[in-house]
Amino acid sequence: MAIRPYILAETNWKFVRDQKIDLAVLPWGATEAHNFHLPYSTDVIEAHAMAAGAAKIAYEKGAKVMVLPTIPFGVNTGQHDVKFDININPSTQMAILDDIINTLNRQGTYKLVILNSHGGNDFRQILRELGLKYQDMFLSEVDWYKVKDIAKIFNEPGDHAGEAETSMMLFLKPEWVLPLNEAGEGKAKKFRFEAMAEGWAWAERHWTSVTTDTGIGNPSQATPEKGEQFLKLLSQKLGDYLFEVATTDKKDFYK
Repeated sequence: MAIRPYILAETNWKFVRDQKIDLAVLPWGATEAHNFHLPYSTDVIEAHAMAAGAAKIAYEKGAKVMVLPTIPFGVNTGQHDVKFDININPSTQMAILDDIINTLNRQGTYKLVILNSHGGNDFRQILRELGLKYQDMFLSEVDWYKVKDIAKIFNEPGDHAGEAETSMMLFLKPEWVLPLNEAGEGKAKKFRFEAMAEGWAWAERHWTSVTTDTGIGNPSQATPEKGEQFLKLLSQKLGDYLFEVATTDKKDFYK
């Protein structure tokens, strides 16, 4: 496969040295169990695939974008007793981001979009603090699983290793997905408190108290065709966003 000039891991100093990159994209995943049938790297694979697809669209429209290597570890404090679910704390994420943003800011790339592929990651408060520290930077977080179009493709998308994620992995890495008859049903308990059901109260879920197979959402209706359709849709929506951010002067961000 030819070198993709918008993927930092594939390109080289000869190319990068003379480029002015307006926008860096940082895919961020997690390393955690995804029911019985999906690999631990599911969030990482999804994040990279979406970032690459979106950056291709933005780059081919003329945006100067660069996808950074995917961060493979996320906040997994609620899964502390699930073997090899690797946790890094929010404070660790902030330290990592601080170093990355410092590098970009020092080298003249003043826009960063984090493409988040893991529900335990929440960068908003971190970006508030780092935005105050690096006031020349534009910092944004994208959570792909919050895109509303997900309901147009999947009957029951699921929260974790359900129909949506299983479909994407069947398209991206079918050789790493076990037969669906080996998957758990993805049944999950919910907090009994009405305030949480209404959405104005929150507490972290203890994963093994909620689900017996680590999945939340039934994967039985997943297909690679649905995964391909959803990834194309996401790549287009994200690509349009990356293009807008990369090519819009920061003085014109508001209308």
